[in-house]
Amino acid sequence: MKGEVIAESAVRFVRRLDAAPEKVWAFLTDGALLPEWYGDGAIEPREGGKVTLMGGHIRGVVTGWRPWRFLAYTWSVFQPGEDVSAWPITYVELKLESAGAETILTLTHRPIPEEMHKLTMLGWHTMLDMVAAGLRGEFPPRTEVMPANAALYGVELNALRR
Repeated sequence: MKGEVIAESAVRFVRRLDAAPEKVWAFLTDGALLPEWYGDGAIEPREGGKVTLMGGHIRGVVTGWRPWRFLAYTWSVFQPGEDVSAWPITYVELKLESAGAETILTLTHRPIPEEMHKLTMLGWHTMLDMVAAGLRGEFPPRTEVMPANAALYGVELNALRR
């Protein structure tokens, strides 16, 4: 039987951030700088390192670690008490390019199941807004950032809390 090509969805964001790649990198890899996003999580700083975010809700493995240029890791969603995720493993890539005194950050997350498109875009948009704010020395709680983004993507936040 011949192989086949299958289409998979991805979410991509490109942001121009007002900081050097080294500073942006710190916000992407040091959970202490964005505790409202990462929770008590950590990204082990090496290829093959563990990714544990939001109290173990997100788990993965670092697949690309090139400081100030490229970070990639697997992304699996776990519910409390789960040892095996009910969701497929996905992949997050963060590419940083120097643009003078700024950084162009390209975030790609794939594959995204169709039923998760809006939530995924809401989540990453919120995270990137929080990174941009943190780079300016502002640290708004996620609950202040998410409502505008939920409206942008048509996500009803109250429905998520049930």
